[in-house]
Parts: sequence; structure tokens; C-alpha cells
Amino acid sequence: MIITISGTPGAGKDTVGKILSEKLKYKLYSIGEMRREMAKQRGITLEELNLIGEKEFWTDHEVDEFQEELGQTRDNIVVVSRLGWYFIKNSLKVFLKADLRVAAERILKDFREEEKYIDVDEAYEHLLKRQATDERRYKKYYSIRLDDMHNYDLIIDTTNITAEEAVNIILEAVKIYLEKEEKKE
Repeated sequence: MIITISGTPGAGKDTVGKILSEKLKYKLYSIGEMRREMAKQRGITLEELNLIGEKEFWTDHEVDEFQEELGQTRDNIVVVSRLGWYFIKNSLKVFLKADLRVAAERILKDFREEEKYIDVDEAYEHLLKRQATDERRYKKYYSIRLDDMHNYDLIIDTTNITAEEAVNIILEAVKIYLEKEEKKE
């Protein structure tokens, strides 16, 4: 089984993905981490990479091909990726969302070197810009909208729940998903 976790910035995708992969004993792939590493290797920030991506497709193409290959060659994995649902069709597609102010508070407390902010307002403004940049890229290159909830099998608002609670909801969905798959056979 493949589980893709998409969602808004600060909704807990990486945290939920890590806990879920540990509980299921599945390998975890974080496309966001791959993109951060791409940016770092080029001496730029993720934000700068995303802005370049609005004009140059290479910034997305490399990780997109990697995701497609994962979906075709691997099983028992969790893929944390804004577009995992799009590139890995045969997955349980999970979308995590959170109130943007709460997300800004979470990101402010996070320990990512390249994403340090003075206060919640600065983090909030950054999230707004990041979402706009992502939306422009996804529309330009794929003609899709991340916020179209029809793309997902499970939508979880993490604003007022813990990562563990979100994982438990996903585990229940996994159980139902696997039962349906067994009935098909």
C-alpha cells in the first residue's frame, strides 16, 4: 500500500508522515526535504527555488519524475508531498489542512534552518506567499489545484488535534481501504 500525504504548509505533513511510517513500518519519502536539499545544493532558499520554478520547470520536474517512479516501483511507503496524490494515482490520498495562523505558529516553533521568522506575522506572510507560488506553479505545469478536495480520499483538519490523533484517523482509513481492496479480489 502507498499513502500520499499532501496539504497546506504547517498542517503537520512531515510529522504525521514520520509517525505513520514508523507505526506501519513503511519507508518514508519526503519530497519537501528533497526540494529543500535541491535549494541548499544551489545555495538558495526553498522560497527562491519556488520562485524560479514559476518560470523554469526543472525545479519541479526532477522530484515529479522521482514520485512517478516511486508509485510504479515501490510498495508499503508513505510519501509526503504536496503533489503525491497527482503523481501516485494508486495511493490512499490524504490531505492535511490547518488554520493558517496556527500553521504559522507551528512553523515558527519548528527547527528548519532555512525557515526562521521573527514572529508569527512574518511566518504567516511567508505562508501566504508560499501558497500563492505553489498554486501558480501547479496551475501552470499541471492545470491542477491543490485545494480541490475531490482529489483526496481523506481530509483532516489538524488545527485542533495532535499529530498522533491525525495518524490514528489515517490508520482507521487504511484499515477500511485494505478491507475494500480485499473484497475486490
